[in-house]
Amino acid sequence: MKIINYQECHQKDFKKLSYEWLEKYVSVEPIDEEMLNNPKSFILDGGGHIFMAQHGDNNEIVGTVSLIHVDDKTFELAKLAVTEEYQGLKLGQHLMEHYLNIAKQQGANKVILFTNQRLTKAIGLYKKFGFIEIPLNNNKYIESDLKMELLF
Repeated sequence: MKIINYQECHQKDFKKLSYEWLEKYVSVEPIDEEMLNNPKSFILDGGGHIFMAQHGDNNEIVGTVSLIHVDDKTFELAKLAVTEEYQGLKLGQHLMEHYLNIAKQQGANKVILFTNQRLTKAIGLYKKFGFIEIPLNNNKYIESDLKMELLF
């Protein structure tokens, strides 16, 4: 598995991976549509990052994660996804490790995320990395019912 920086040629894969889990577990919200249709302006131009996970001899894109710049010391984890066929291979864990290293390199001392309590596997992964539940405030997602943070 190899983690690469997002390029415009990856937009189709970014959308496919995100829609796959959104449609299965929650719903596609207006903010999701905006983010997935305009990742450059919504994530990248504001100082964020998108990473893609490649797997296999043909470098198939099988996972993604985004860092949304919140402020000088904070990033939001968003759109962590691994296609169902490749789940269980610790790709999500590798994406998280890469994401957190980049956030630290960028000078962040905090990462936040918004999720839904139905996503028990994801929440378990977040807790494994030290994320803790915090009060749900400044929530921009309709179906989020849980906010977590990790302090460095």
